[in-house]
Amino acid sequence: MTPIHVSRHAKSPRRRRHGATLIEQLWVLVLTGSLAALAIASGCALFAALDVAMAAQETADLLALARDHAIATGDRTAVRFDEAGVRVVVHVGRDTIAVGDFHGSGLTLEATRDSLSYAPSGLGVGAANLRLILKRSARADTITVSRLGRVQRR
Repeated sequence: MTPIHVSRHAKSPRRRRHGATLIEQLWVLVLTGSLAALAIASGCALFAALDVAMAAQETADLLALARDHAIATGDRTAVRFDEAGVRVVVHVGRDTIAVGDFHGSGLTLEATRDSLSYAPSGLGVGAANLRLILKRSARADTITVSRLGRVQRR
């Protein structure tokens, strides 16, 4: 019988590693947390921009409604800007036609005048380049009403 020679350098079956080490898991958590922080920060800025844009559009629509109502009915129509309550109110005499209430949205409203009215001709009375600024955090939108009653958003 011949002896079987076994080499010391023979390859033994390697054990495959299953799963990940603690260091690898920590790196994944750190990277995931960093990406989540970036996403939340940009998401907050996006929501602020959307809130300001929607409030500015609604305010421009309220001004257009007031002007159209004055032309259609022949009544003087007023728009009041409540900076403390962050509201825009359209009324004829004692009757309120529409209200834009932005109080709960975190917006601030700044106006160069507290009110504006439209004559039956559609011209703005007391509008001498009225400027409204709607702000939330770093985002702001400006609405300008000319002497002729025209509304511009910037």
